Amino acid sequence: MSDTVTLQNEISPWRRRNLRNPGWQDCRGAELICSCMTNPEHQQAVYKRRFAGIEQQRAEVWQALARHCFNRWIKPTDTVLDLGAGYCEFINSIGAARKYALDSNPATRNKAAPGVTVLSQEANQAWQLPPESIDVVFSSNFFEHLPSKQDLSRCLGEAFQVLRPQGLLIALGPNIRFCPDVYWDFVDHHLPLSDRSMVEALEIAGFQSERIIPRFLPFTMSGVIPYRGFMVRLYLMFPLARWIWGKQFLVIARKPLR
Repeated sequence: MSDTVTLQNEISPWRRRNLRNPGWQDCRGAELICSCMTNPEHQQAVYKRRFAGIEQQRAEVWQALARHCFNRWIKPTDTVLDLGAGYCEFINSIGAARKYALDSNPATRNKAAPGVTVLSQEANQAWQLPPESIDVVFSSNFFEHLPSKQDLSRCLGEAFQVLRPQGLLIALGPNIRFCPDVYWDFVDHHLPLSDRSMVEALEIAGFQSERIIPRFLPFTMSGVIPYRGFMVRLYLMFPLARWIWGKQFLVIARKPLR
């Protein structure tokens, strides 16, 4: 008996009708919702709604972060991969010799600046890159969108494989320890992650933790406060601000030498 026939016997009639939608096929229970949420067309609709009217503001913020924060770990001669690049705000802003943006969102290709190579694929599948070809894998607000911890493990395994020895993985994301009340307010958040669980996952994958900041940036730029580049510079200048508004972790890990 096929999976589709078995599934039709297990689910209610209204869900059975949705099997005509490819995003609902070959899944059960809660996975029905998860499959829909990770569908590329659905991702595109989510981000179009979420970032409507603030794209320029976000680009300005990321330019400030790249210039005043992340460039200390990324050299102009590096090859950098932006994992879950979305609208490419980071990879478009950072200075690097070669730049890649990996995302299944169809909008990523249109948002990438000249000189950025887009890899249109799911991050939990084999990456279209040679082993040990990347100096830095950067990921911001991506891992919490993965459907499962197994997918997180696959992603980190792929990152480990494509990084050169001594290469860095830089992970930024909402820290559920400090924002449990609003963490699930986004329909596409699946994994509850903290700085501690992120470090554990990285070390299991073979990385060595190098820097851990449990409170780094505010939870979101999509609120009522109109974040701007100069505000980011001021925020970064005063570490005490992190203890007041910081809700996202920053974890930097290194691939060891053989």
